Amino acid sequence: MQPPQHPPPPGAALCSVLTVKRRSCEVTLDPGRALLCWRDVRPRRGAGSSSRAGGHNVPVCEIVSVGEAEIDEKYFHSMKWQHMFTPHAFTVHYVQRAQKHRWRCKAVTFWCSDERLCFQWLQALHDLLEQQTCRPKHLLVYINPYSGKKKGKQIYEQKVAPLFSLASISADVIVTEYANHARDNLYEVNLEKYDGIVCVGGDGMFSEVLHGLIRRVQKDSDVDHNDPKSLLTTCNVRIGIIPAGSTDCVCFATVGANDPVTSALHIIIGDSQSLDVCSVHHKQTFLKYSVSLLGYGFYGDVLKGSEKNRWMGPARYDFSGFKTFLSHHYYEGTVSFEPDQQALGSPRDQICCTSGCFICRQSIKQLEKRQRKQPCGLEHDGQEEDWTIIKGKFMAINAANMSCACPRSPKGLSPAAHLADGTADLILVRKCSRLNFLRHLIRHTRNDDQFDFAFVEVYRVKTFQFTPKHFEEEDCESTDIGKKNFAQICTDHPRCGCSQVNSIWNCDGETLDQTAIEVRVHCQLIKLFARGIEDSKPEDCKKP
Repeated sequence: MQPPQHPPPPGAALCSVLTVKRRSCEVTLDPGRALLCWRDVRPRRGAGSSSRAGGHNVPVCEIVSVGEAEIDEKYFHSMKWQHMFTPHAFTVHYVQRAQKHRWRCKAVTFWCSDERLCFQWLQALHDLLEQQTCRPKHLLVYINPYSGKKKGKQIYEQKVAPLFSLASISADVIVTEYANHARDNLYEVNLEKYDGIVCVGGDGMFSEVLHGLIRRVQKDSDVDHNDPKSLLTTCNVRIGIIPAGSTDCVCFATVGANDPVTSALHIIIGDSQSLDVCSVHHKQTFLKYSVSLLGYGFYGDVLKGSEKNRWMGPARYDFSGFKTFLSHHYYEGTVSFEPDQQALGSPRDQICCTSGCFICRQSIKQLEKRQRKQPCGLEHDGQEEDWTIIKGKFMAINAANMSCACPRSPKGLSPAAHLADGTADLILVRKCSRLNFLRHLIRHTRNDDQFDFAFVEVYRVKTFQFTPKHFEEEDCESTDIGKKNFAQICTDHPRCGCSQVNSIWNCDGETLDQTAIEVRVHCQLIKLFARGIEDSKPEDCKKP
C-alpha cells in the first residue's frame, strides 16, 4: 500500500510511484526544468543497475497532449490490484525521435492508486502545457490536391488531421482549385484569426503561401515591394509545411526529413525557425521571392525542359537533367555582387546550419544594430559599398539561400549555407568540359568539397545582379549598380561562341523568364513551424 499522497504547493516538483505496463515506476514532474521523467523502481532481471539509472525523460515542450485514459476492464483486472476499487489512469502523448530526423507520436499510460492522485497529475501537466504560449490553437490550412502524386488531401486527412485533433488544434481547410488560389486568398483573409498558416503540397505550394503572406504584410505596412531597396516588414505569422510534393526541398532543409508526421509534430509543439528571403527585381519592378535556389544556366534549362514533359510526373526532372547535361550549353554575361564583409562564416568552412545555429543568432543582432542606424524603410543608408564584377561564360549561376539539400543530395548545393544569416551563397560554374561538369554534379551527392575545382567560385553575398551579354549595353544605361569602387575579374575566353542566347532562371522550382535581374537578401523575413536540423547522435535515434 502506498503512503498517503498530498498535493504539492504550486510550482513544486511532483513525484509518485505509478504503474506503467504492470511495472512500478518512479514518476517525477519537475516544473523548474519542465521535464517529465519515469523509471523502474526495481531493475529488470539481468539488466543490472543501469535499468534503474536510465528511464525516460520527456521535456514538457515536447508533450503533445495529456488526458484521462480509456479504461480497458480486462487489462485492469489482469493487474490484480486488490486495493483499488476503481481504476484511474492518464495518458501522455509525446514526441519520440526516430531515425533520419523523423519524429513519432508515442503514448504512455500511468495508472494511479486513487482518483485524487490521478487528478493531481492531470492538473499539474495541464498547467505546464498552458504555459507553452508558442503553440498554435487555430490554423489556416491550404491543400494542393495536385502536388506530387496527388495525395495531398489524403495525407492531411489520414496523417495530420488526427494529430491536430489530439492536440486540440482547430483548422480552417481550403483545398486549392487553381494556380495561385492560396496566394490570392491570403490577400483578403483575416490573418488575426489564425496562429499560423499550413500548406500541404510541394515547394510550389509553399511558394504560393510565401508570396501571398509577404505581399499581404507589406500591403498592410504600406511598404512598396517594387522598390528593391525597401526594408520589408517581417512576417510574424508562422508557416508550416506538410510535404506532399515531388522534392519538398524547403521542408527537407529546415526539418531534415520529408515526413508529414514529423512536420505536423513541429507545428503542434510550436517550433519557430526564421528564414531569409531573396527578392528578385528587374528595373524597379518586383518579380518573385525565393527562399532556396535561384539557378540560371543548367538548373534553369532543366526546369524549362521538365515543364514540357509534365505528363511524365517526377521522372521528368531526371529526363530533362540528362538531356540538359548532354546539350552542354553555356551562357555569357556579367555578375556583380556585394559580398558580406561581416559574415561570420564562409561557404567552404563546413559549418552546417543546425538547430539553434550560433551564426544565425548573431546575424539577427547585427541586423538590428544596422537598422537602428538607418532611415525608416530603407535597406541602405546611402554609403558606398565595394562591389565585385565578374564577366565570363558560365555553365551555371546559382544563388542558394539554404543548403538546398534533398534526399538525392543530402548535403545540397551549398552545404554550409545558413537559413537565417542574411546572406546567400553565390556559386559560379564557369565554362568547362562536360567531364569536369559531371565531376562537379557528382560531388553534390558526396561529402567531398564540391567547390574544389578551378572552374567553380563561391561567394557569400548580400545582393547581386546578373546581366546577359546581349543586354549589357542597355542595362548599363538603365540599371544603376551605383558603385565606384569594385574589383573586376574577367573569365572571358576568346575562341568560344555561346551555343544559346540565354537561359531562364529557376526560382524555387518555378520559371522566371526575365534574365536581367537584381537580387537582395532580406534577413529572417519569415518564420516557419520548424527548428532547423537537429544534431543527431546514434544513441539518440530509435527505430519507429
